Amino acid sequence: MIEKLNTLCSGTFISFLGIQFTRAGSDFVEAIMPVDNKLQPMGLLHGGASLALAETVASGGSYLMVDPEKYDVLGLQVSGNHISTVNKGKLFAHADIIHRGKTTHVWDVKIRDEKDKLISVTRVTMMVVKKK
Repeated sequence: MIEKLNTLCSGTFISFLGIQFTRAGSDFVEAIMPVDNKLQPMGLLHGGASLALAETVASGGSYLMVDPEKYDVLGLQVSGNHISTVNKGKLFAHADIIHRGKTTHVWDVKIRDEKDKLISVTRVTMMVVKKK
């Protein structure tokens, strides 16, 4: 399952960000991302990098819940709150599904640093679209 997600993301923006899926279950997905060069000019993690990590984890979770031969999953809405700052190390994202409908999935994503400090909380809504 995890290998499938990481292979699918190889050579994409996701791999450019260094995001790696690490664990998945029937109702959750986890991934890591290095902070490294994802800083804004003030030397802190760019908020867009946190949002990209959150949407990536939710997307991976939704992908695992559908038949990818019949359906695509696409980000519909991402809303995040940046709780704390970080400027080095790794981030750990944990996404829990809170709504699994036929056409939408809603995920709650929490991102923490290596010391388990909460960095951001994000709500991600995914569309489930039948392939044409």
